[in-house]
Amino acid sequence: MSGKTCRLGAPCRKAYLRTMDSHPHNRAQPRVFDAVLTPHRSLSPRAFLLLMAGLALIGLWMGIGLISIGAWPAAGFILVEFLLIYLAFRINYRRARSFETLVLTPDNLELRRVDHHGRGECWNFQPYWLRVQLLPADAPDPELALTSHGRSMVIGRFLAPEERISLAAALNEALARARRHRSLP
Repeated sequence: MSGKTCRLGAPCRKAYLRTMDSHPHNRAQPRVFDAVLTPHRSLSPRAFLLLMAGLALIGLWMGIGLISIGAWPAAGFILVEFLLIYLAFRINYRRARSFETLVLTPDNLELRRVDHHGRGECWNFQPYWLRVQLLPADAPDPELALTSHGRSMVIGRFLAPEERISLAAALNEALARARRHRSLP
């Protein structure tokens, strides 16, 4: 592990030793590609509130009906189910806080991964040697991997397959631009 830290203070890991360039990448360099990858959540907080209110009303109606016919223990299970659904949604929303960033300059690709607790890790790749691959290429749900010097790192696991394919194409195009920019005198 190198002594560098990401913007969030987490230790950075070099994906490989940089032998051609003795200087760390310059953050003032022009960005060729900059993306923030976040998990998709289709239910907005307002919709979540409406859903939970609707489930509470249905549960209350069923609970009153069960208690009126003498099946009061079953009403407790409705409350437990409601609480478990609420807890599952809260965990889902908390996990949505995770993200990945990709920042490509002519000399460096920085991948920063932040989990839902706010802990971040950072990896740096030299664009000239980096390959973007969909593994396996013919699968309906391929993984998007960054490969350099015999090592691979899967990114965007939470993206839909179409989004991974689109990101791979955009990143390959940006890498080609970065390589052209670096080779210019």
